[in-house]
Amino acid sequence: MTDNEKQDIKLGTVISGSLTQGVQVKLDAARSVEDIAVGRYVAITGEKKRFFGMITDVSLEAVDPRAMVMPPDISDPFIAKVVSGTTTYGKISVLPMLTISRGVMGESEGPQPAKTVPAHFAGVELASQRDVELVFGQEDAKRFYVGTPLDMETRVCINMEELVKRSNGVFGKSGTGKTFLTRLLLIGMMQKSRSVSLIFDMHNEYGWEGTSEKDRKVKGLKQLFPGKVAVFSLDESYDKRRKVKSDFVVKVGYDEIEPEDIQLLRTVLNLTELAVQAVYELAKTFGDERWLQETLNLFDANDKKFAAEHNIAEGTWRNLQRGLRIMERFKFMVPHVQDNAVRKILDYIGSGKSVVLQFGGYDDIAAYVLVANLLTRRIYNQYREKVDIAASADTKTPDQLVITIEEAHRFLNPEISSQTIFGKIAREMRKYNVTMLVIDQRPSGIDEEVMSQLGTKIICLLDNEKDVDAVLTGVAGKNELKSVLSKLESKQQALIFGHALPMPVVVKIREYGSAESYKELGPLGPTPRSDSGGRKTDSLDDLWG
Repeated sequence: MTDNEKQDIKLGTVISGSLTQGVQVKLDAARSVEDIAVGRYVAITGEKKRFFGMITDVSLEAVDPRAMVMPPDISDPFIAKVVSGTTTYGKISVLPMLTISRGVMGESEGPQPAKTVPAHFAGVELASQRDVELVFGQEDAKRFYVGTPLDMETRVCINMEELVKRSNGVFGKSGTGKTFLTRLLLIGMMQKSRSVSLIFDMHNEYGWEGTSEKDRKVKGLKQLFPGKVAVFSLDESYDKRRKVKSDFVVKVGYDEIEPEDIQLLRTVLNLTELAVQAVYELAKTFGDERWLQETLNLFDANDKKFAAEHNIAEGTWRNLQRGLRIMERFKFMVPHVQDNAVRKILDYIGSGKSVVLQFGGYDDIAAYVLVANLLTRRIYNQYREKVDIAASADTKTPDQLVITIEEAHRFLNPEISSQTIFGKIAREMRKYNVTMLVIDQRPSGIDEEVMSQLGTKIICLLDNEKDVDAVLTGVAGKNELKSVLSKLESKQQALIFGHALPMPVVVKIREYGSAESYKELGPLGPTPRSDSGGRKTDSLDDLWG
C-alpha cells in the first residue's frame, strides 16, 4: 500500500476505552466527522494484534470547555483550520469484535473473538476490502453473497451450511424489505447448502412471482429454480386468475383437525377457555376423526339438547359455534381428502425439492395458523421418524429441512409457544434435522426463550423500543448495536449477526429483480471469484503488513 493510500484510510488514534464499552478514537485533524458513518468497519493496529471493529457512535469534543460556551469566530478559514486541529476535535466509538494475532513461529492465526483492547495511541484506519474479505470470506461452495458493507463494494458472505444448522430470524417493520431478504436467503440455501425448504407463503411472494416495493413483478423461486421448487396452493381459483398452474392443490379434511389445533387457534377464533375444553370433550364423544363433522352437523340442526346433556353451558356452546363456523367458511376444508398433503410434501422434500405453500386469497390469519401448524406437526413427526430410522440403521439421514413462517409471533408468543410445534423446533435446535426461518415485524411478541435460540438474526429498521430490545436480548455489545440499528435506512439495509457470521455487519442488500441479478441468482449462481481484482487471495501475513 502506498503512503497516499494509507493516508486515505487513516482515521485517528485510540485514546481510551474498554472491552465492554468499546474504545474511543480521536479523529485526525484532516478528518471530518461528516465523512464518518455509524456501522462502518475499522481496523486497529495494536502492538501484538490487529483488531477489527465497528463504528458505533460519532461525537464532537473540545479540549477547552470554554470553547463550547464562547465559540470562536471561524469566518476566517485559517482560524477555522487552527481551531479544528487544536481546540476542537471529532471522536468516534469503536466496538472491537475480532483480532488477528501472530501464532507460533511467526505464523498468523485466523480471526478470533476480541478478548482485549488495543493499547493507547494505536493507529486506527478504515477497514480495507482485503480486511472484509478476510473476515467474511469470499463467495464459494458454502458462502452466499448477501450484500455489501456501508460505503464499500466488497461482498459480505454468509456461510449457508452454518446458517441452516440453527433456526434464524428476519425482522423489520413493514416496508423495509424483509420479503426480499428472505427470498435471497432461501436462494442461498438452495445454492450453498444441503437443505430443503418448506415455505408457508401467506402473501404469495415466494412461489412463481412476487412484487417489488414499486409494484413491479419479480421472479419467484419457481421461475429461478424450476427443477428444485414445487408450488402447492390452497386456492385453485387464485392460481387460475394469475394463469399459473400449481404442482398440487392442498385440501384439509375435517377428520384431520385435532383438539390441539383448536387450542392454538383459540385467540384468532375468539374462543373462551371453556369452549376449548368442550372441544376435547367432543373429541372423546365422537372420536378424533369425526368430532368436527359431527359438531358442525349439530350446529346445522340447531341441536341445543346435546349441549345440555353434556354439561356444556349455552354461552359456551354459542361461542364454540361462532368460532368453528369461521373454519367452515374455508373452501380448502372438506369432510375427507384422498390425496394427503403431508405425504405429498414429504415426497417432494425427500426428492430434494423445496415446497412453497401459497395461500392465495386466504389472507385470514386463522387459515394461516391452522394450516401451517397442522401440516408442520405431522411433517415434523414423520421427519423425526425418518431421522431415527436412519440413525439406527446407520444410513444417510434426510437433508436438513428449513421451515419458513411469516407472522411468527402468532405461533411463538409467550402464551402458546410451549404448545406449538414451532416452539418445540426452536428449542430443539437441529436435533432432528429440522430448523426454522421466522419472519416478523413484531419481535417483541415472540417468547424470549425462542428468541435466544435463534442462531442468526437479520434485522431491518425497527422503530419500536420493545422490538429493538427483543432482537438484541443477550447479545454482546447490545447498547452499541442498538445505536447502529437505529441509524439504518428505511429500505435495503440490515444489521446481521449471529452463528453464521464471524461478527456483526451492516449491509446494503444486494440487488434483486434485474436481468443481471437473475443471472447471478440462477441455479448455478456466479463463478466463485479469487477476489475483486482477479488476484490470488492475500495471506494473513500480507494483511498484517
